[in-house]
Amino acid sequence: MKSLTRKTFATATAAGAASAFASIAFVRSPARAAQFTYKYGNDQTDFSPLTRRMLQMWQAVERETGGKLHVDSFPNSVLGGDTQMIVQLRSGALHFLTEPGALLQSTVPAAAIDGVGFAFKDTRQAFGAMDGELGEFVRKEIEAKGMVCIPPAFDNGMRQITANKPVKTVSDVEGLKIRVPSSALFVDMWKSLGSSPTPINVSELYSSLQTHIVEAQENALINIEQSKLYEVQKTLNFSNHAWSCWWMVANKDAWDALGADIQQVVRRNVAKYAPLQRTDFASLTNELVGKLKQQGMAQYTCDVGTFKAKLGPYYAKWKKEFGPTAWGLLEKYTGTLG
Repeated sequence: MKSLTRKTFATATAAGAASAFASIAFVRSPARAAQFTYKYGNDQTDFSPLTRRMLQMWQAVERETGGKLHVDSFPNSVLGGDTQMIVQLRSGALHFLTEPGALLQSTVPAAAIDGVGFAFKDTRQAFGAMDGELGEFVRKEIEAKGMVCIPPAFDNGMRQITANKPVKTVSDVEGLKIRVPSSALFVDMWKSLGSSPTPINVSELYSSLQTHIVEAQENALINIEQSKLYEVQKTLNFSNHAWSCWWMVANKDAWDALGADIQQVVRRNVAKYAPLQRTDFASLTNELVGKLKQQGMAQYTCDVGTFKAKLGPYYAKWKKEFGPTAWGLLEKYTGTLG
């Protein structure tokens, strides 16, 4: 199972590999049964816990299906940014994708509910919701939009703020030009806090900070480190302002073509490797606190109360947007918000 770099992918494209984006490839061989050749994408580096566990998972799937399903992995946004990969998945050019709910929001509004600002106090509480009734609700909403969502979710972590100045209270983000994901939920939260948010895909994040299109950004520690943001940001500010997970989503036509037996193998392995990724992610997050300090990022703890005090209208708006069922399930795990 090979992962492609930007260079090798570009070379393949230049060679006229239009077939790389064929929706479903059926390769028949006299020596064995029909084989499905599919593609999986993410925006993480080759070395992230998500990419490494997914490579292992697809190898296990191929082995357990006797070679009937072969999945090539395309990490590091080599197929494009998250928004482009979602389009590819829905069109059938990409078959499997791990994607944060916030970035599915334009297609599946309820999918973003895991990223509500200052909702979850920690990852354990968040996974209680995503492995429970709230996650079940979100998966049904994703499937209602014509995709397949395979549980359980993978960990995308608590999000922190990086900037070129300390961020201790909400007054420190007043007017701050901050990069956020392409999600209305995130844009609205930062506007509510008095900032100037700009949606940018993670594949363009480093250059946007380097060229001062934005002054700050918010992300999980793993994305801060693997994107080398310590080279262009001076401070790491612990806010735990939002949490998110990755959902494993599949193109429905591609999924249906596999049949029940192969589908069951995929489901079983997602259920095996997602908890392993969560453990890896937690360990790496703990290590990165010290590593990012060594890499030159001064660290501060935010006064969360000053941020939450400004979010009353934000919570009221998104309670209405998500609807009473989804919001009620969220507050079942978080307690009353706003």
